[in-house]
Amino acid sequence: MSSTTARGSMTPSTPAGVDLRARLLERISDGSAVVGVVGLGYVGLPLAVEFAKAGFRVIGYDVSQRVIDTLAAGKSHIHDVPASDVAALIKGGKLMVTRDPEQLGDVDAVSIAVPTPLVKTRDPDMSFVDRATDTITAHCRLGTLVVLESTTYPGTTRELVQPKFLRRGLVIGVDVFLAFSPERVDPGNPRYNTKNTPKVVGGLTPACLEVASALYARCIDTVVPVSSPEAAELVKLLENTFRSVNIGLVNEMAIVCDRLGVNVWEVIDAAATKPFGFMKFVPGPGIGGHCIPLDPHYLAWKMRTLNYRTRFIDVASEINSQMPDFVVEKVARALNDVRRSLNGSRVLVIGVAYKKNIDDIRESPALDVIRLLEERGSTVVYHDPYIPSFTEDRRTRTSVTLTAEELGHADGVVIVTDHSNIDYQLIVDHARVVVDTRNATARVSNPSARIVSLSAALSPA
Repeated sequence: MSSTTARGSMTPSTPAGVDLRARLLERISDGSAVVGVVGLGYVGLPLAVEFAKAGFRVIGYDVSQRVIDTLAAGKSHIHDVPASDVAALIKGGKLMVTRDPEQLGDVDAVSIAVPTPLVKTRDPDMSFVDRATDTITAHCRLGTLVVLESTTYPGTTRELVQPKFLRRGLVIGVDVFLAFSPERVDPGNPRYNTKNTPKVVGGLTPACLEVASALYARCIDTVVPVSSPEAAELVKLLENTFRSVNIGLVNEMAIVCDRLGVNVWEVIDAAATKPFGFMKFVPGPGIGGHCIPLDPHYLAWKMRTLNYRTRFIDVASEINSQMPDFVVEKVARALNDVRRSLNGSRVLVIGVAYKKNIDDIRESPALDVIRLLEERGSTVVYHDPYIPSFTEDRRTRTSVTLTAEELGHADGVVIVTDHSNIDYQLIVDHARVVVDTRNATARVSNPSARIVSLSAALSPA
């Protein structure tokens, strides 16, 4: 078997007369390419499914035995990926899942979709990308396309991923093809998914960009090529920094309105009637998820290494991180108004997911709200139809059933996540005090409870 086809046989140079770029483009075009996805979470699994639906044979690799067992059984651990799709693709042989890295020796292209968390100092933790790249360089063959999808700081593809291939004597754009294409997953979005969300791609060389664009064009409706991996990496950070800064602005506006005794929701809705020059963002108890709370800090960290302070990012982060404290203080004041103390009260938190209608608690502000309430002496229970239980700090909590009796037992209720399938009329009919951080009770009728918004009270005591 030649060195261009054997498993795990990356060699220092391309054999004479073999155009690996042309061969890879041909395999992508006729659908015979085998595509690997490293990391089968919120980003990797939807991508693997789209590649498989496009006709490619897909090898999904993950280090979690639980994830592999779930998918191999035809089930899905990701809310936005139907189990029926997984089961059909597994049964049809289009999707194979494994913990065996040697299986990656069969792939022609591989996407890296692993976590890039922040450590406590807000510095990027690149260990998952490091290990994924090491796995690929150890097992993949010559002529493979490698695309990093994990959100990261500008320069990662060139400064962290590329050297691992260069140390093997490989020529980028000739022996191996490297690119960056940021994930744009929005869990729970009913309109936009992996397939119909435009895909930004930046390659280290023109050949890298060409083959990466060709691959994604087979399964994504729109591919947006940019001039470099750094540009593609920065696109993702700009998108979520834009959101973080604007959410910080409206969160500060909520605090301003509270001091002025004005309803922030009324102000925002009225401002949104302007047909130009205004984009509606809404306040809340903080920000959560895998992107907005983290992504701006990748850029801030990178710029600190260049002796530049990203002031907008820092201010927005400060405001957004203070919102759980603001909410808890709202609860304390609301209880005080009805002659109850936060210390010793039973508080029911409605919704612990980081956004409505999903089952994801990553970086959820609800976790901070619960912690702060308990630090001040409250007994906290929660209800979330999407999250029957969760474990935080080695403690497992279980969702209570939302009933008139449960509401009656609570001294106060805090709406943190405004899921669509929650009965808000039931809440205001049977609760004593409701602190509504999402304006979820705006359309209830004749509430018995005292409702308190992020800004002004919506109903009299």
